[in-house]
Amino acid sequence: MKTLYRIKRGGASNRPGPLARRWMRFWGRLGGPGPLRRLAGRLAAVAAPPHLGQVSLARLTPRGYIDAAATLYHSDLRLGRHVYIAAGVLVVENEQGGPVSLGDEVAVHRYAILETGRQGSIRVGAGSSIHPGCQLKAYVQPISVGEGVMIGANVAIYSYDHQMMPGTPIREQALVAKDAVLIDDEVWIGTGAIVLSGVKIGKGAVVGAGSVVTRDVPANAIAAGNPARVIKYRSDLV
Repeated sequence: MKTLYRIKRGGASNRPGPLARRWMRFWGRLGGPGPLRRLAGRLAAVAAPPHLGQVSLARLTPRGYIDAAATLYHSDLRLGRHVYIAAGVLVVENEQGGPVSLGDEVAVHRYAILETGRQGSIRVGAGSSIHPGCQLKAYVQPISVGEGVMIGANVAIYSYDHQMMPGTPIREQALVAKDAVLIDDEVWIGTGAIVLSGVKIGKGAVVGAGSVVTRDVPANAIAAGNPARVIKYRSDLV
């Protein structure tokens, strides 16, 4: 079998060299919100490792790192210190949307969508991470995410639903909500999970990949399935 490409072992490194680190520090300290600061951040990113390696850019200045290719279309975006917002992220405010608040050292990775409307709001606590392709859509009720929460790729969190009354197309139905979505500290939500309106997930709980969460998950529980149910507690793993 003919080999088209050969990659040498050890030929790539995820650690920038001294010159690259100086480049990153120079431009990174000029970065932050605003068109020119975001351009400076993009220049710093040229020397940084891709994907998760770029989170380090947010630590170079308290203003954090907002990629020039992120779309921030929101009148009330509140950012803590050292926040990381990757390329392709969309933060959008629709009619009567409430604030989006990101605490210190929050990381929002590529192509995540944070959207508010109809009095809905989003709050993400310090040290939490939102991985690629996630959708957090807050309408009618808020979405509140605690500190140190890990939200896996392609997770969808909705604080609302559509009415389904007969005689009217679904697209014309009013938006309704059971209650807010509340996710406590140090929760881990696995890849592709869906969290629906009115759900409360307790501190330290784990939600399995692909689960559909329609009811509360107690603290330190491990929940999985569709609909998600508690299959054990973390204390059972000892």
